[in-house]
Order: sequence, then structure tokens, then C-alpha cells
Amino acid sequence: FFFKQKTAYEIGVRLVGSEMCIRDRSHNVEVHTLKIWIFTGDTVTGVSCFCFAVFCKGGIFMKNLSVKKLALAGMFCALAVVGSVFSFPIFGSKCAPVQHMVNILCAVLLGPYYGVGVAFVASLLRNLLGLGSLMAFPGSMFGALLCGLTYHKAKQLLPTLVAEVFGTSILGGLCAYPVAILLMGKSAGDIAFYAYIIPFLVSTAGGAVIAGVLLFSLQRSGALHSMQASLT
Repeated sequence: FFFKQKTAYEIGVRLVGSEMCIRDRSHNVEVHTLKIWIFTGDTVTGVSCFCFAVFCKGGIFMKNLSVKKLALAGMFCALAVVGSVFSFPIFGSKCAPVQHMVNILCAVLLGPYYGVGVAFVASLLRNLLGLGSLMAFPGSMFGALLCGLTYHKAKQLLPTLVAEVFGTSILGGLCAYPVAILLMGKSAGDIAFYAYIIPFLVSTAGGAVIAGVLLFSLQRSGALHSMQASLT
């Protein structure tokens, strides 16, 4: 009638959810490992990480993917999706400043490829959840790419902020015109080719201000360098 009760040491510690992604230092990510995110309640973060894992497995972005960076990218993607709730319509486009803040944070902490990936996955999820339109793609990805490349080359915050504003408002605004005509059924006679520049400018300027205040504060305190070092 005696039985041996397993102790906590014998059972061992089982990491789940975000702890697993943060503690796992392996650079070779397998897709099935990241499926655990789906079942831990962090649905948006889980889907984001899963999409990044699929990209990695297919060789679209990188052959080797840091799990710590992947976890942070998933959280940034979730922040962008949830932050899109706080949006405002301007000329048929939903302006979400949080997405542009996330673009800049990704550029500084993760790099341009992660930034574009986060922008794409966040835009996809926003459309699937009914929180955005097809304008989310040109309205986020161009700024993410340009500010990511700018910080990668210059390592300066101010040019990165300017690159995000320029990439989103000018490049994204101009590319939004064919999206509206070809994919959203807008009439070419109803809107000008530059019609989306102003609403995109308003949205990205707000996000750039928020990101600038946050990053300059982190840089002044020395925390930004520590965060970047921990991700390399």
C-alpha cells in the first residue's frame, strides 16, 4: 500500500508558452515546437510565431531563426493587432499609429526582415479579424522595410523615424492607389493617385512620435543597448 510520490524535482520543470520561447536558445526552430503557443491562450502571438516559423522552414526569410527574436516578434505582432483597435478612419483608410510604432521598434531591436514579417503578419491578422482593410499592407510594410534598412545602415534613431514616416506616407501612400483600384473596387475617377498620402502621414507621424519618445528614453538610460545586446 506504499507508493512513491513524485517530487517536483523528479517531475521536472516544464516550460510553456512565452517562457519556452524566451528560455530556448536554439537557433534552429522547428514548426511543431512553436505550435505550443496556440494552446496557451496567447492566440494572436501564437499565430504570429507559427507564421514566422513557416517562413523560416520554407527559407523565405532566414535559414537560422533566433527563438528569442521570434518570441519578441510575436509579441510585437500581437501588439500591432490589438493596437489596431485604437484606430481612426481618414478618407477610407483606417489609421493605426500603434502599427508604425511597432515598425520602428522592430527596426531597432530585430532588424528589417523581422520588421517586414511583423508588418505582413499583423496586416494579415487584422484583415482576417475584421480590424483593418487591404490598405494595412502598403500602409505598414513599406515603412517597416525602409526604417529597418535605415537603422541597419546608420544605427541612428532620428533617421530611422524619418524613414518610417517617408516610407509609409510617400511609398505606401502611392502604392495604396493601385490596391484601392484593382483589389478594393474603387473607381479611378473618384480618387487621386496621391489621395492616401495624407492619411498615411497622419498615422505614421503619430506612431513615430510615440516610438521616438520611448526609444530615446531607453537610449538615455542605457537600457536600449542592453536589450539589443541580449538579442544578438
